[in-house]
Amino acid sequence: MATSNPAFSQSPAFQNQSAGAATLSAENLQQMYESPSANAVDTDRMTVEDTIVKTAISFAVLLVGAVIGWMVPVLWIPASIVGLVLAFVNIFKNRKKPSPALTLAYAGVQGIFIGGISLFFEANWGGIVLQAVIATIVVVGVTLALFASGKIRASAKATKVFFIAMIGYALFSIINLVLIWTGANSDPWGLNGSVEIFGIPLGLVIGVLVVIMCAYSLVLDFDAIQQGVKNRAPRVFGWAGAFGIMVTVIWLYLELLRIFAISRN
Repeated sequence: MATSNPAFSQSPAFQNQSAGAATLSAENLQQMYESPSANAVDTDRMTVEDTIVKTAISFAVLLVGAVIGWMVPVLWIPASIVGLVLAFVNIFKNRKKPSPALTLAYAGVQGIFIGGISLFFEANWGGIVLQAVIATIVVVGVTLALFASGKIRASAKATKVFFIAMIGYALFSIINLVLIWTGANSDPWGLNGSVEIFGIPLGLVIGVLVVIMCAYSLVLDFDAIQQGVKNRAPRVFGWAGAFGIMVTVIWLYLELLRIFAISRN
């Protein structure tokens, strides 16, 4: 039956062509069955698989940077500044159109920063880098498994609590840094090391809470990627997903380094 809509009435695809349609259908069906399925390149749409590839490439670049930072640790200070600038630039760019070059540049510079600061921690607390790496992989793996199984999801209420906790943690970190820089607190970790709760350093208590915050941040990252795929976002936005995961994983790794160092003391 031909459709009554004039927009379709002149199109052969919407006409009643029983014999011809049957022949075409049989031939095309075989061709469709034998041809490979369309991928992210063919459709230019964001997919989970393509985002995973982009994330893997980003972390490979970060690893190369980490090796450089480990070998030339003096670079970690300028790298931390450049990395912070690139982070804000990427955040701004990702709202419109992510830049693969900027994302990879951020990965490389942050890798140099990670490598230099990791060497410092390793020199003072032997074996701590391996501990932090393993713990980071475990947290990311468990969070991903829970998200993939549907056992944990982002919610409006949890996200609101998360952002409130983020603001509180940021304010505490700023105050703690000021106390250390001004000499008001002589402990190398500031309030994190000098204040105890039931005999447990404050840094460990806060550290556990921050690791939970990092895990939820990963959930938000995974959820954003999933939404991007559902909304058929352009393929280039996979770089935004890779950038988001990188930022969270780096934050998690640094926090675990600090937790293990305080616990060693």
